[in-house]
Amino acid sequence: MRHLHDPEAARRSPSRRAVLRAAGAAALVAAPVPAAAPAVAGETGAGEEAAYDDIVIGAGYAGITAARELRARGRRVLVLEARDRVGGRTRTESFAGHRVEMGGTWVEAAQPHIGAELERYGIGLTEEVPVDRVLLPTPDGPREFTPDDAFGRVGAVLEKLFDGSRTYFERPFEPLHREDLLRSLDRLSLRDRLSQLGLTAEEELLVNGQTSIYSGGSSASGAFTMLAHWWALAGWDNEGWNNTQRWRMAPGTGGLLSAMLAEAKPVLRLNSPVASVTDTGSRVYVALRSGGGYAAARVIVAVPVNLWSTIRFSPALPASHTAVAAQGIGVPTALKLYIHARGGAGRFHAQGAEGAAPIPMVLPFEETPQGFLYVAFSTDPDLDPSDPARVTDAVRRLGAELDVIEVRAHDWGKDPYARGGWAFRKPGQLTSLYPEVLAASGRVAFASGDLAEGWSGFLDGAVESGLRAARQTLGQE
Repeated sequence: MRHLHDPEAARRSPSRRAVLRAAGAAALVAAPVPAAAPAVAGETGAGEEAAYDDIVIGAGYAGITAARELRARGRRVLVLEARDRVGGRTRTESFAGHRVEMGGTWVEAAQPHIGAELERYGIGLTEEVPVDRVLLPTPDGPREFTPDDAFGRVGAVLEKLFDGSRTYFERPFEPLHREDLLRSLDRLSLRDRLSQLGLTAEEELLVNGQTSIYSGGSSASGAFTMLAHWWALAGWDNEGWNNTQRWRMAPGTGGLLSAMLAEAKPVLRLNSPVASVTDTGSRVYVALRSGGGYAAARVIVAVPVNLWSTIRFSPALPASHTAVAAQGIGVPTALKLYIHARGGAGRFHAQGAEGAAPIPMVLPFEETPQGFLYVAFSTDPDLDPSDPARVTDAVRRLGAELDVIEVRAHDWGKDPYARGGWAFRKPGQLTSLYPEVLAASGRVAFASGDLAEGWSGFLDGAVESGLRAARQTLGQE
């Protein structure tokens, strides 16, 4: 979800525009995805079983990063993907004449892992369109603000919310460096933290729509330390905070993933959901739901944490992994929408108060010949995005009127191979599960954007986790 755009930050960020210029026009065309071998049903022969050093389960950013690193060291790698496509919780599509991202979207060249990937493959960035008006909730209902005024008001409350984060997240990529300070803070939900601050009703309304949707619909569900960690990673200020969701890849997320696959050249089998992973101590056997399976010296499980409970592990997972599998990390009701509307509503940003609207955030995306394309988010399980009248009413509650032409949406919570959208830790998960949950278990390592020491929930975190799992598999950690 994108934050309020800071016009001043736009004038202070030549480095990001330099990334776009350096990539050149070639970056605007995504490299083709290597052809995938068909899914295999039935028993696997001895030759096939012996053909792989490593198996990676999941072809999202974490899995493909791990596969590439292993292939670079001469390993024979098989990637098993449950879907009929690669990308995991990213998916680039065409809608209303534009390239849209139905899942993970925003990157920042200053994020170290994804920034290195952008540079490695010459991937350019596209800046999000600036807004010309902002609709925010007030005690008297939605009210229109100028972007500068809105940014200033929201930023002032966020500064209060994260006051002290320079101390307890002194080293953001070592989140437990000040575990002594974090233990009490990690027990707090975002609701707890908001209540601590004694905000006025007007101040709280400026931010509780954000804290609730990040958490999955209620500020009481998400950990305060999760949002504070992102704030620290962004540089402990509102300019960095806004930059984290200001840029997207010019060829789409599929463009970078295609380039990574083209370099790695693993054996890729789609339509291959996994039923079980059995570690014998000398080999690891992976059984498919369709029957048959594969074996290798080591396995990397690179699927969302919310899916771990759908796979039988033998021996059972360690305590930390079992706990996080039961608790989950990905927001289970995450819904992303693109709304194509007629007319002149223009480049507005609308944000709702917690619990007041089924769509609490709408942002401008791109202009079309018919009007405008907007991106929106919801965690309301009762919202039917296929009903234009429901979508129109939901946006109206934010103070905006749209003449909806068509809606394109993806419900990540109902997606059987995601069971949730963006990662957001629950209270206590950071200090009770880390760092143990990042470790390998026997011959099985784990990679997911849900599990990062840095940008958990971002593509940077997915790449970080893939690199870590590859090192563990190679015996370097």
